[in-house]
Amino acid sequence: MTDIQKKIIKLKEDKNAIVLAHYYQTMDIQEVADFVGDSFELAKIAQNTEKPIIVLCGVRFMAESAKILNPEKTVLLPASNAGCLMADMITPSDVIKLKKEHPKAAVMCYVNSTAETKTYCDICCTSSSAVKIAKSLKEEEIIFIPDRNLGSYVAEQVPEKKFYFYRGFCPIHNIVSADEVVEARQKYVDAPVVVHPECNKAVRDAADFIGSTSAIIKYVENSDKKEFIIGTEIGVVERINQLIPGKKAYLLSNHLSCINMKKTKITDVLNALENLEEVIELDKDTMDKARITLERMVSVN
Repeated sequence: MTDIQKKIIKLKEDKNAIVLAHYYQTMDIQEVADFVGDSFELAKIAQNTEKPIIVLCGVRFMAESAKILNPEKTVLLPASNAGCLMADMITPSDVIKLKKEHPKAAVMCYVNSTAETKTYCDICCTSSSAVKIAKSLKEEEIIFIPDRNLGSYVAEQVPEKKFYFYRGFCPIHNIVSADEVVEARQKYVDAPVVVHPECNKAVRDAADFIGSTSAIIKYVENSDKKEFIIGTEIGVVERINQLIPGKKAYLLSNHLSCINMKKTKITDVLNALENLEEVIELDKDTMDKARITLERMVSVN
């Protein structure tokens, strides 16, 4: 353990803070976190923690969600410029337009969205909860925003409902191609292909397993196979190779590294705790409206 990591661990105790890290964070950050998980798991932990200070090592929408669920607590985003390209693809006006076009539909919002966008929606979801939440809705029509790939995956699992999609996508996952799956299978003959539902349909159709970040890790842990081709962010591959004995993971595509997730450095985490930076601030009305969608999401699971 490095000196910086030791300082962070001490500061967590001194300031009564909890450090939450997404699986896409670098391993040195994951090692000092109190909890590492996907966006849904981090939302649940943030909602239930008693710590007055939450350091969210991820991207802005995750820190916003933590603040919305804990308005009285101090939520820190160590890398203030860590945004989300998918979240920025949709605006409230886009949601309003979709609602006018499909007035009978519930608006189901992927958590990868801004707090303001969430205020115009009925319920949030994550990749791990999306299918269950879609099935739970009483409406027969669903507007799914902003990720067209995750939306189409959910629609395949819930054929009894009619879906309308927005044009958003994760640039990191969407760029992966089915040809890369073929090439990876030729290189690692006995390794199953495991991908995230943010990948496009051609890649999902070519995979052996489709699941959220946590589901991918559990699949690897429980499988009899020893080698795996992983179609999601490189941080998951690094975690598998470092923490799951006897298993080897290979990255499906060289494109699978999220620039925004990698903006957080271990020194940023130290600075966040030392100087309480950057504090996430949202107006009360936005938080109150967005909280409804997040609490509904958590209540379904």
